[in-house]
Amino acid sequence: MTACSSSDPADEKASGSAAPTVSAEAPAPSPTPTRSVSPEEAARAEAVTLYRAYWQELQRLYADESADTGGLKEFAVGEALVSAEKDIKDMHGANQVITGKVLLADPVVTKSEINGKIPKVFLSTCLDVSKWKVTTADTGKPLSLPSTRLTKYVVEATVEKWSEGWRVIRDRPQGKAC
Repeated sequence: MTACSSSDPADEKASGSAAPTVSAEAPAPSPTPTRSVSPEEAARAEAVTLYRAYWQELQRLYADESADTGGLKEFAVGEALVSAEKDIKDMHGANQVITGKVLLADPVVTKSEINGKIPKVFLSTCLDVSKWKVTTADTGKPLSLPSTRLTKYVVEATVEKWSEGWRVIRDRPQGKAC
């Protein structure tokens, strides 16, 4: 951060204002009033945040053949959990891992139902797995994959709010390029 700020307090006094700093302390109150967020907007934001975390966890699990998928229950339940656990187990059982980053376009909320017994948010996004490399786990050698496979495709997901928090219940590739 030295390129962004001066370490000399005299420089800050001379400029008339201090350079912004990053700290673990609570930020000073904002001079402009903050906009209140509706319960629906908050639910949508929480669902999107959870969905992004779900994909970060999947990325980690695919890359580590010794990984325990038990932590995936913090992100997914039902169909999404069963499908993800099976895919990971099948990959690792075939002595394969996936390295690299998965890129998730900004998920778009297509619908939300937050006033029901179980609040739901429906998402659509473009999943980009073009940076993923499938390799043999024990040698690290890349595997040959079909050139016709989709590496950027539409995924539709359903996220529900359970007593434990938001969980992905459905995460389905649509077979369409994006």
